[in-house]
Amino acid sequence: MDPFVGSAPRRSARESADPRLPWAQFSSWLECVCVVTFDLELGQAIELVYPHDVKLTEKEKTSICYLSFPDSYSGCLGDTQFSFRLRQSVGRSGSWFGEDAYSRDAPVTLQRELAHYYGYVYFRQVKDVSVKRGYFQKSLVLVSRLPYVHLFHTLLQIVAPEYFEKLEPCLEAVCHELDQWPPPVPGLTLNLPVMGAVLQVRIPSKTDKPGRSPTKQALKENLLPAPTMLPTIHELDLFKCFQSVLIHLQMLWELTLLGEPLVVMAPSPTTSSEIVLALVSSIAPLRCCCDYRPYFTIHDSEFREYTTRTQAPPNVILGVTNPFFIKTFQSWPHILRLGELKMAGDLPKQVKVKKLAKLKTLDTKPGVYTAYKTFLQKDKILIKRLLKGIQRKRPSEVQSAILRRHLLELTQSFIIPLERYLASLMPLQRSVTPWKTPPQIRPFSQDGFIATLEHAGPQLTSVLKGDWMGLYRRFFRSPNFDGWYRLRHREMTQKLECLHLEVVSDADLVGWTRDKSEVEIVDLVLKLREKLAKARLQQLSVKDGVVDKLEGFVRTIVGSLPEDLQTVLHKH
Repeated sequence: MDPFVGSAPRRSARESADPRLPWAQFSSWLECVCVVTFDLELGQAIELVYPHDVKLTEKEKTSICYLSFPDSYSGCLGDTQFSFRLRQSVGRSGSWFGEDAYSRDAPVTLQRELAHYYGYVYFRQVKDVSVKRGYFQKSLVLVSRLPYVHLFHTLLQIVAPEYFEKLEPCLEAVCHELDQWPPPVPGLTLNLPVMGAVLQVRIPSKTDKPGRSPTKQALKENLLPAPTMLPTIHELDLFKCFQSVLIHLQMLWELTLLGEPLVVMAPSPTTSSEIVLALVSSIAPLRCCCDYRPYFTIHDSEFREYTTRTQAPPNVILGVTNPFFIKTFQSWPHILRLGELKMAGDLPKQVKVKKLAKLKTLDTKPGVYTAYKTFLQKDKILIKRLLKGIQRKRPSEVQSAILRRHLLELTQSFIIPLERYLASLMPLQRSVTPWKTPPQIRPFSQDGFIATLEHAGPQLTSVLKGDWMGLYRRFFRSPNFDGWYRLRHREMTQKLECLHLEVVSDADLVGWTRDKSEVEIVDLVLKLREKLAKARLQQLSVKDGVVDKLEGFVRTIVGSLPEDLQTVLHKH
């Protein structure tokens, strides 16, 4: 049997940023900062990109321009904040973050995006007689690959009002401050100074216990000024987002879990982006592997792709504000139409489920337009508890915490049986031996999994009744299952690689070479080197000392070979 068979390692085009390079620290947080203004001749136009050497394609610049202003129908006067997500241009040599330390240690829901950018927008529209159209209209936009929605919107609240007063020099100073920030390291609490304030944040880690509060881990430093502690870098006010659709929470969770095509029609980009991001976060700790656009306009480069009627709608969640979309999306299977969100003390009016045919009238009322029937029953106790909380004027953050815990427990009840079944497909540790290729993970069988549900299904952890089996079968056809399975399979394969390296390091490799030909010994050296290179590239979590031990073996074995062979091996 051939030992150490392995595929060639994939190389990363960009390793972890070198902190000595200009903008290296900045780029671990943000791709760039853009200023978008309204030009009478050009319409929306990028006035400034910082740092100046950031390369955005013309297509990306155009998209950022259109996505950084509220639709003219929104009538947003004053200051407005919202988010968008933008597909990176195909074929451009963008930053590749591959298997870096951040990706290895961050929760899967907070991974850096490889093919998309997030845009965090602070838009100001105020009357200004000195401007021809009579209005000052400008957006400050943070472009990042990180889904840190709360942190970046808080940062904008500090920076944008100052920028609109003082313009470019102020922005340059802020970018230089950001370039001094330590990189985001999962598990660490960081102090981030900006414009005389200090934001204290904890970067979540994949080893965190789900549902824990990040604020309990604070740095004890004598900082002046005292830092502002952000309770989260990414979580939204879920209760504010879902308060008018509480009775449909089960349905919205299922639609998101199954990656169903869903359009959120909202009165403003703030509402549309918050609801879309809240839906995506509702299935955490599962990662949403479908496309989603917190704010989508008719100028988007994917507009035609997403609105062509000749094919089935794509697996995407779109947040829109333009009434034009009512007609465009009337053939879509699920539409959530929302009115203005009000955080008053009285009961928010709950929207009803309506037939899709009713969407054709242009004066469409708020509601969920779908023929979808949920697989699971709704949790009436939860809804009563939240509605009672409104009457008792319970703070929104407490209501959100109740909602978040419910959604987390629901998703965990769904995913734990899948995790348990997947673990049973892993080869036994004793079957990993030094002189054979690591054994394969057994294939996932849908029927095999369904057969485990009677004794180890979600009924063990969830009180919700319904057709769990039907929900799983539908989930198997979704991009979210495919994404979850690929990721877990890769992690399991890497675990096998680690076990194999550890077993090999305990074997008597030098003894094995004594009665072997030079060809076999050279083959062993090359394969060991390949395994070590792969372990370094993928940053495998191998036990301490294993890599050093194997590198020592390689040096000893190479040193025992004739000089001409040693020279050849040193060159490789």
